[in-house]
Amino acid sequence: MADTSTDSGQMDAGIDLSQFYQVFFEEAGENLDTMEQQLLELDLTEADDEELNAIFRCAHSIKGGAATFGFADVAELTHQMETLLDKLRRHELAPNASMVDVLLASGDALKSMLARHQGSSGEVIDTTELLANIRALVAGEVPPPAMASAPVKAAAPVQAAAPAPVAAAPSAQAAPTTGQRTVELQVGPLSNPAQADNLIDLFKEITDLGTIAPLPDDAGLPGVRRFTVSTASAESDLLDLFTFHVAREQVKFLALGGGAAQPGAGAAHDFFAEAEEDQPGPSRETPGYGFFDNAPGAPVNTALETVGNPESQAAKPAAASAAAKQPTAPKAEKPQAALEASTIRVSVEKVDQLINLVGELVITQAMLAQNSRGLDPVLYQQLTSGLTDLDRNTRDLQEAVMSIRMIPMSTVFSRFPRMLRDLANKLGKKVELVMQGEATELDKGLVEKITDPLTHLVRNSCDHGIEMPDDRLAKGKSEVGTITLAASHQGGSIVIEVRDDGRGLNRDKLLKKAREKGIDAPDTMTDSEVWNLIFAPGFSTADEVTDVSGRGVGMDVVKRNITSLGGTVEIDSAEGYGMRVSVRLPLTLAIMDGMSVGVGEEVYILPLSSVVESFQVNTEMVKTIGGSGRVVEVREEYMPVIELEKVFQVPRFDWEHTSGIMVVVEAESGRVALLVDELLGQQQVVVKNLESNYRKVNDVSGATIMGDGRVALILDVGALVRRSRH
Repeated sequence: MADTSTDSGQMDAGIDLSQFYQVFFEEAGENLDTMEQQLLELDLTEADDEELNAIFRCAHSIKGGAATFGFADVAELTHQMETLLDKLRRHELAPNASMVDVLLASGDALKSMLARHQGSSGEVIDTTELLANIRALVAGEVPPPAMASAPVKAAAPVQAAAPAPVAAAPSAQAAPTTGQRTVELQVGPLSNPAQADNLIDLFKEITDLGTIAPLPDDAGLPGVRRFTVSTASAESDLLDLFTFHVAREQVKFLALGGGAAQPGAGAAHDFFAEAEEDQPGPSRETPGYGFFDNAPGAPVNTALETVGNPESQAAKPAAASAAAKQPTAPKAEKPQAALEASTIRVSVEKVDQLINLVGELVITQAMLAQNSRGLDPVLYQQLTSGLTDLDRNTRDLQEAVMSIRMIPMSTVFSRFPRMLRDLANKLGKKVELVMQGEATELDKGLVEKITDPLTHLVRNSCDHGIEMPDDRLAKGKSEVGTITLAASHQGGSIVIEVRDDGRGLNRDKLLKKAREKGIDAPDTMTDSEVWNLIFAPGFSTADEVTDVSGRGVGMDVVKRNITSLGGTVEIDSAEGYGMRVSVRLPLTLAIMDGMSVGVGEEVYILPLSSVVESFQVNTEMVKTIGGSGRVVEVREEYMPVIELEKVFQVPRFDWEHTSGIMVVVEAESGRVALLVDELLGQQQVVVKNLESNYRKVNDVSGATIMGDGRVALILDVGALVRRSRH
């Protein structure tokens, strides 16, 4: 059954609430992520009041939105979570691991429910066990272990009920005001007093709320409607529903006859008095329409600001119970409110379009700069000065636009505490996760692609690296292993490290496994070469196959995915002390630093991150091997020589010219020397996808447009290294 109270409200207001669904799903997802992170960081021995308040606000915000849109299953579960969290923050219960487990499981169930309502899943989630579990914890009982960690499972389709129980069930946050009572309700002042009649319809549709009857209008209160309300529901729950029809500060609960307030009503009255002082009169005359801040198509009014803001919601339960003292809550509210107001959601397509246009502007500016070099700076002083300003402003604009796509690594790191907690429990290990450099920023496109490789590396450290608690104690270590995730900027790259203090890699075991797989692994291999054996396809050091690891699928995919992003992977290990995997990535895929080289009349771009050195070469340094292959000796090291002129069949008209410059490039743990005619310089280039604009070209990763309008190919150094090996 649909929430008819909401339907009537949106018909009266002339607004279709379905336009806000996507905003609700996004905000609910953010609240669930925040709640999960805070639950994982919660210190069970000394739980901070503000931490518990923040978790409560997340559940409360989701409940309010779910009740608005008629998602009764979500509202019911969050209401029960709210009851448990309220007892925790009021210190009526002490937090324990079972509560965290149940709340985390509830968060997973809510994600599945929201996915179903969003249309991506058709299964109805059975939350019977979860709800019973939460009620048991609220009552102070210890739930069965199997029940506490019961997986969320789908149930047979059931008819969705209206979110009436959410409003009718007495809320723990307003415990003093529960029980059947009769109070006077004042609504207003309203520019259209008839708007208050929506509340009568609300009580007709949701019979569990109680009864409501109009009182005669008071001449001393123009525009104010008066009612008597007989109800057992908490005032905070009534407010949640009333606010979708009238603004929050326009609602007052009084004792009948306007005398002293009923128990609990005085606190609510004080809160509304403060709200009236904070917000000017004109805003109070505007009716409330919806639930979300700055939602598309919704009128702007105080009701939106009050109801849609989780921070303002926090003030309500704090005031509803005068006994619950929360001196730290106001400190957290201010920066959160400022953060809410200073962010905006923009689709990735719009940002990509903006970056593309700035790239075109950079190319145009480079053309103008190149064409103006032949002009007399005295005669064209103003033009030269203007082009200089254009150059500076273009660079600033380019950096500013590129920063829009940059997002902090915390968005990736935040998913690992929960994953590691579950995996460690499954393996019977004790693991602590330390995260460093979460504020380090990386291009959004890279963040999305690096998540899976990092996930595998973290799972690998937990499964293979960290020992069992007894083994660690026997070796003189702490029984709690440490896995460290660290991100930092180094030059034009970002380096992400996954470190653990576990058993490390065993050289002999790796060599033995490699030989069993038919991989050539002589004893003369260096430690670095031995460690890199784990990147071989099908290679695994696990003694048995489990649902966590052992199939040999993973590390080779990790390296391949990182290499495809222009990155590198390095391993360092000390047996008995731990292992470190370092992933180095470019900051962005849209603009790169490159070295331009000339071959005949053509220009090629080498990624600067791959360039090791360049030097003049003479014929004595180049040796021919095997009849066709050529190598060059550089400091007692021989490396293959690749002539770009032959690779790309560059036409040459100066027949007597011989290339005399070599550029050493490195990729995939290999080096090659590229034979070129000249070094043209170093510059930032805008990367264009050659495959989408033309077709796939071997040994080429992309293209760019030079200042003179010519297209220059960006070379795929990894492909050139692989060519030299074959």
